Amino acid sequence: MRIDSYIEKLLFDYNCVVIPGFGAFLAHGKSAEIDLATNTLVPPSKTISFNAQLSKNDGLLVSHISKEKNLGYEDILQEVEHIAQDWNHRLAQGESIELFGIGKLWHNNEQSIQFQPEEKINFLTSSFGLSTFAATPIQREVIKEEVEELEERIPFIITPEKREQTSFRPWLKYAAVILLAVSLGATSYRTYGDLQQKEVAAQQDAQQKVSRLIQEATFFESAPLELPAINIKVTKKQLGKHHIIAGAFREEQNADKKVNQLKEKGYNAFYLGVNKYGLHQVAYDSFEDPKEALVFLRKVKAEDSRDAWMLSEK
Repeated sequence: MRIDSYIEKLLFDYNCVVIPGFGAFLAHGKSAEIDLATNTLVPPSKTISFNAQLSKNDGLLVSHISKEKNLGYEDILQEVEHIAQDWNHRLAQGESIELFGIGKLWHNNEQSIQFQPEEKINFLTSSFGLSTFAATPIQREVIKEEVEELEERIPFIITPEKREQTSFRPWLKYAAVILLAVSLGATSYRTYGDLQQKEVAAQQDAQQKVSRLIQEATFFESAPLELPAINIKVTKKQLGKHHIIAGAFREEQNADKKVNQLKEKGYNAFYLGVNKYGLHQVAYDSFEDPKEALVFLRKVKAEDSRDAWMLSEK
């Protein structure tokens, strides 16, 4: 009778299988590992070893064979002990014993039993289906620190330099970024130079729409205030062509009141006159230079009224 198949089966479920009168096979857990030399990943497993000192019958192997063969315990025990005697005799004669699925046994020069486990079988049931496989290393592009710093700074001056064809491609992306930055800078510079003139033109185009909206607006829902008549000596102001308008009123008294309010705030306000819609216009100030007018308009919108707008005369 061969008992190596029964031993193999028990090693999947137990860590120690004793052959009475011969020794014991021991199973030890082993963690997964990576062989860096071969890039091989080995799953968790059980390693099998042999100990000739553990030869006292623990009943596990004999009971298992007795149940499998449906024979009496004592009969199986005698047969297993007979097999153990035969193995000891063969080893003493210098022979080796091959146990299928378990490993190889033989005597060394000191007549001690040596064991070489079978590495093709993994006795760890939780690793069922896992096998050893070789992992291909991932090739990554290594970028030097000097290149990373250069990418962050993005220099705007390019010094032409002859390079070999093999070294040109890695720098192609940096040249594209630099050219894009220079192009954007030049475009922004030209755009800034035209900004003021375009804004003036936009203000002039909007004047007609604003005037139409002012005609439809109601600036004072309540009756206009009746102010006492006063005599004011007016000195005609030398006006520019670009006026920053504070408001347009249906009643001249309300326009005069607005002028006084703005002068109290420190503005060079004045009554501009009646527009084509019959509204009395009040201006913060007047400028000859449209750029100065636009700067002043932004200041007024930020500090006093967001409803201010610019009226430019042709």
